[in-house]
Amino acid sequence: MARHVRFHQTGGPEVLQIDEVPTPEPKAGEVRISVRALGLNRAESMYRTGRYVIEPTFPATMGYEASGVIDAVGPEVSGLAVGDSVAVIPAFMFDQYGLYGDLVIAPARAVVKNPAGVSWEAAAATWMPFTTAWGALIDLAKLGKGDFVVLSAASSSVGLAAMQIATSVGATPIAITRNSEKIDELRQAGFTHILQTGLDDITAEIMRITDGDGARVVFDPVGGADFENIVKATSKDAIVFIYGALSHDATPVPVLHVLGKHTTIRGYEFIEVTADDEKLTRAKAFITEGLSAGKLNPQIAKVFPFDEIVEATRFLESNAQFGKIVVKL
Repeated sequence: MARHVRFHQTGGPEVLQIDEVPTPEPKAGEVRISVRALGLNRAESMYRTGRYVIEPTFPATMGYEASGVIDAVGPEVSGLAVGDSVAVIPAFMFDQYGLYGDLVIAPARAVVKNPAGVSWEAAAATWMPFTTAWGALIDLAKLGKGDFVVLSAASSSVGLAAMQIATSVGATPIAITRNSEKIDELRQAGFTHILQTGLDDITAEIMRITDGDGARVVFDPVGGADFENIVKATSKDAIVFIYGALSHDATPVPVLHVLGKHTTIRGYEFIEVTADDEKLTRAKAFITEGLSAGKLNPQIAKVFPFDEIVEATRFLESNAQFGKIVVKL
């Protein structure tokens, strides 16, 4: 038997329970993984509360991110074998696969071998944030040496991953945060330039940091009233990615600046990478190389034991974390 976290009704973290289920067997194109660590993300909370893009069918399991050892391989799988140390990239929906468990099934195309020396916790915390950031910054924006990139919600796991990716290619990240308590943590994580909304003049400070040129790339999951001030500080032919809508306020656009600077404002989704085999292959190579070289290292906020999945989820939803929450088996 396997142990899977499931929920039998929508609700708060308390509806999660650990059930014993028959050990799953991999089908064609699948592998079974003996899980060592799980990464938590907000999509799971949305799914559990019935606010996700798909509705749960009960009893429902979930989980996008995990690391562990392959212990069974289905037909039509190449390049992966029993005994491989691997991690899983979120390239599927919760009604297809769920990784909250000790023995789980994952599609082989979403599985990547762990570089030597990478811990189970780090492997489980890597692929959602770094793949999200890679798709926008590297694949689409071609971020490189000399570029400035503005990162809103910089203390999120994606914001921190974006900072490391930017630094690894010679670009300069500029952090934006709403929380003064996160400033010291952002500095310790590697940011040199940190701005606080409501305190700093965002437009003026970005222009000062960039010597009057403006930032060529913006990576923003927030929107809201501050969006206009960020866009006003972009350079000619800049690209602004919107990958979330954390603010519930209206999002104004400085139309004259956009016209005069030929600014591109673009929606961006993680699935643009995970649904494309060629892009997914390139993302795997870039991130694996960065992990191996020590240039990329996910920020882990806290590690919980598997039996404390409810407490781990409550911590996720408290918004008190800095980086990724991991559950260890």
